Amino acid sequence: MPLLAVGTLAYDDVYTPYGEVKMIEAGSCSYIAMAATQFVEPVQLVSVIGGDYNDDFLADLRRRGADLEGVEVIADGKSFFWSGRYHDDMMGRDTLDTQLNVLADFDPKVPQSYRATDYIMLGNLTPAVQARVIDQLDGRPKLIALDTMNFWMDIALDDLKAVLQRIDILIINDEEARQLSGELSLLTAAAKIVAMGPEILIIKKGEHGALLFKEDEVFSAPALLLAKVVDPTGAGDTFAGGLMGYLAATDDISFENLKRAVIYGSAMASFVVEDFGTRRMQGLDRGQIDERVQRFVRLMNVAL
Repeated sequence: MPLLAVGTLAYDDVYTPYGEVKMIEAGSCSYIAMAATQFVEPVQLVSVIGGDYNDDFLADLRRRGADLEGVEVIADGKSFFWSGRYHDDMMGRDTLDTQLNVLADFDPKVPQSYRATDYIMLGNLTPAVQARVIDQLDGRPKLIALDTMNFWMDIALDDLKAVLQRIDILIINDEEARQLSGELSLLTAAAKIVAMGPEILIIKKGEHGALLFKEDEVFSAPALLLAKVVDPTGAGDTFAGGLMGYLAATDDISFENLKRAVIYGSAMASFVVEDFGTRRMQGLDRGQIDERVQRFVRLMNVAL
């Protein structure tokens, strides 16, 4: 089963206690594709770039199994750019610069060949843009996942609530879950959010793992302790790419398989933070991924 991913292809300047990089290829579609193509092909990307985007990076995405028919190129435009500096504890960051450039007028056009895809990952964009993607799909896909953030809850809450009624999985972090629900308890927050529309909710808790909610079932996934976190940028998108890539590859949305998908997503996210941008992902093979998944399994294995 292919996976359709909608989001950004961007350039980042990133500063962390471990160094800095300038104009590194990034964006949600880059991270999602790097993770998902480890499990499924093709990963169909819908995004927009300027004529300045690195052709070699795009060629590498294609080689890995990404389909770029849905990537619009504005030849005389500049690609989306973000710059940020992480705090010493790597938990917080300050945005230094954001340049929307070609993203400011992004009107996603889903190619006809993508419209019957059953597995959809809507990256963090305006809720109105996410809704326009759903409008272009043929029929009802098997699984639509959506990522969002506090910013859209602040300025586009009604649009966000409308699109939540049209999706199956919402992927957010614990701070966002509390804001969206107005509840401090994540259990109570989850119940309120599921009532808004998504049947499945995944709450990311950073270095404390992730929570999966579906109906009356709850799964708590551990986090993997790492010796060094070099760059957390893209960890959430990589998690989503691993999760949805695994689900599309197995074509199984049972609760047991959702649990496995959360572990595979967590494993992929644990790799990406070990270097800047997608660098760590570029040399990965399935053997390394399976070994890391087994580390998660050993963390959860207990006999009583």
